[in-house]
This record gives sequence, structure tokens and C-alpha cells, in this order.
Amino acid sequence: MKRSFTNFLFLLIILWILVGIIRYPKLSLDSGYEGLLTWFNIVIPSLLPFFIVSEILTGIGFVDFIGKLLEPLMKPLFNAPGASAFPLAMSVVSGYPMGAKIVSNLRKENILSKIEAERTICFASTSGPLFMLGAVSIGMLNDPSIAPLIIYPHYLGSMALGVLFGFYKKKDIISTGKRRKKVYRKKYVIPSIKTNFSIGNVLGTSVKNSLNTIAIIGGFIMFYSVLIELLFVSKLFNGLIQWIANIFPLNNNMNIEAIKGFIAGLLELTTGCRIISNSKIDLIYKILMINFLIGWSGFSIHSQALSFISNTDIDNKLYIIAKFLHGILSSIFSLILYLIKYKTTIKPSFMPGIPRPEFIYPLGWPSVFFASFKLAIFVTIYMLICSLILLIIYSFFSWD
Repeated sequence: MKRSFTNFLFLLIILWILVGIIRYPKLSLDSGYEGLLTWFNIVIPSLLPFFIVSEILTGIGFVDFIGKLLEPLMKPLFNAPGASAFPLAMSVVSGYPMGAKIVSNLRKENILSKIEAERTICFASTSGPLFMLGAVSIGMLNDPSIAPLIIYPHYLGSMALGVLFGFYKKKDIISTGKRRKKVYRKKYVIPSIKTNFSIGNVLGTSVKNSLNTIAIIGGFIMFYSVLIELLFVSKLFNGLIQWIANIFPLNNNMNIEAIKGFIAGLLELTTGCRIISNSKIDLIYKILMINFLIGWSGFSIHSQALSFISNTDIDNKLYIIAKFLHGILSSIFSLILYLIKYKTTIKPSFMPGIPRPEFIYPLGWPSVFFASFKLAIFVTIYMLICSLILLIIYSFFSWD
């Protein structure tokens, strides 16, 4: 019954969007085109290298290799296997929806058990520092000095989620980590990477899967670009905004823009952050709202993540709950950090938004693509070095 109601509600939303597209064809075309530009000029060159590299590393067994090495670090911190460090590191560097995609792949390969994957996806799905620093702190709020108030609370919230969800089904799980831990009680044992794979097959499969993934993301970006613009011209949406604004005792004109941005951000992150940054409210309120939205990530990102998760047995609802908690924790950490250090240093700033691409610009691809590719390789090498150092230290103290 509940599933039928959800499907019926989804059908109504799709019909409403269809009517809106027919009623506002130019608005729909322009917003869809803007989403296409964002996807082509920014998302493809910046995310595609990470998808390809992660697919290759998973296919050759590298993730399982460093997972065994990082087990002594991840287990006590998050009660998660060492392989969970890979999606966490990739997500921290590249942003949404990389973490959800990699965790789903690791679950398909049975590198993570169901409960381990559910724990991991709760804390290994984060925004990237380039978005928080470049787009939000500099581009939207026009104040790079407040970047720590955006970045630190977000990752502190992620770490707190990792600790919190370490208790999730703690008694029910028969962790592969317990079996792996026996390896470290013996003398120095080095795990091995697969050697019986076909290079051509791994490369072909990795590129094909990555292109399919990037196409899915593009579809969601354009869909939500149209949805947001149709919402903005909807009388029902604007009436709801006015009703909410009347409840709060602040100036109505100031309030409406902030509420509009917050509700829009619940659906699409970048749009919501941009509107909030342009609203005439105190900077700390902007930061608290924006940090919640970055932790929450928006239904646009959720749709992308759930498209990967739905191919596994990972609990979708747990992921949504974790992202909601991530948003709350990020706002709480922001307020604490603000009261401790930034209360007397930050100043209000207003900027009319960040520049948007107006046309497809393939000439900008090479620099972004190769920079992202080098970053993905750098993260991989860094994780390998850290894991080997950890193994040497651990084996030294556990040597019989």
C-alpha cells in the first residue's frame, strides 16, 4: 500500500512537470540547456577520470589490497573494513556522488558485506573541497576567509557519522574484518593484487561503466534544472514560501529569498546555495543553512546515489537518514566553530552569484580532465603509501 502511494505521488509529479513543460516551453528549454552546459563543461571532465580510475582499481583488486592494509585504522575508528577508506578518500577529493558509486561497486564485488556497505555509505558520501571553497566560499559568499566554516564542519560531520553508525547492527554483523584481523596477528603478511585479469577487458569495462554512470548523472542534472525553474514559477510553491515567511518574525522580503533558497536547495544543492548567498540575512544564518544543504546534498544528488544503490541490497532509507543527520551535524559544528573562533572576524558580504557557462566549451576540457586524472592517481598513490607505512608499523608492534 505504501509503495503504491509513493508510485502514485511520483506519477503526479511527472504529470505536473509535463504540464509545466508544455505551458512554459522556453523556460524549460533554457533550464534544461543550462543543466546540459553544467554537465558537459564541469561534471564530465572533473568526475569521469575518478570513475574510470576507481573502476580499474576495483577490477584489478587494488581496493581489496589496500583494504586489508588499512583494516587496523578503519576498524577502531568506524567499525568498518579497511576497504571503506577508498570511497571515503575518493569522495573527499572529488565530491558527490563518487562515494555512493564506489560503495555500490564494492558491494557488488562482495568486497564489503551488506552491513559494512551500509555503514560505509553513511560517512563516505561527501562534497568535494573545490565546490565548498571555489563555488560557495569564493564564488557565492565572496569571502575565502570563511572557507574553514564551510569545509571543516562538513568533514567533521562525516567523521561523526562514521563513529555513530559504527554501532549500527553491531551485534548482528559477522564482519569480514574479524576474519582479516587474524592476518595481522601473524608475522608480516602482505596481501596480493589480482594477476590473472585481462588489461583490455578491465579497461573496456571500466570506461563503459564510467560513461554509463556519467550519462545517468547528466540526465538527473537536466531533470532537476527544469524542475527547479518550474517550481519558481509555480503559484503553489510561491504561496508556500509566503506562508512559511509569515510564520517567522523577520523582515518578509529578507525571509522569502532565504526560505526559497533553502527549499530549492533541498532539491538541488547548487541552486539553493546560490539563492541563500544572495539573500539579505546575517552571514552566520547563510552559513548554517548552506552547510545543512551541503551535508544533505539535495534530492538531485540523492537520485544519482540511489540509482547506484538500487542495484545492490544496501538500504536506501538508511542513506537518506544519514544525509539528513550529516546536514544537522554540519550546521551544529559550524555554529560551534563560529562561536569559538569566527564570531568577531567574519563580515557580511553579498555577491550577485557565480558566473555560469553560456555555451558548450570543449576547449576547457583538457586542463580540467587531466587535472582530475592526476588528482585521482595522486590520491591512489597516497593511500598506498599510507597503508604500507601502517602495515609496517603494525607488523613491527605485533611481531612474535
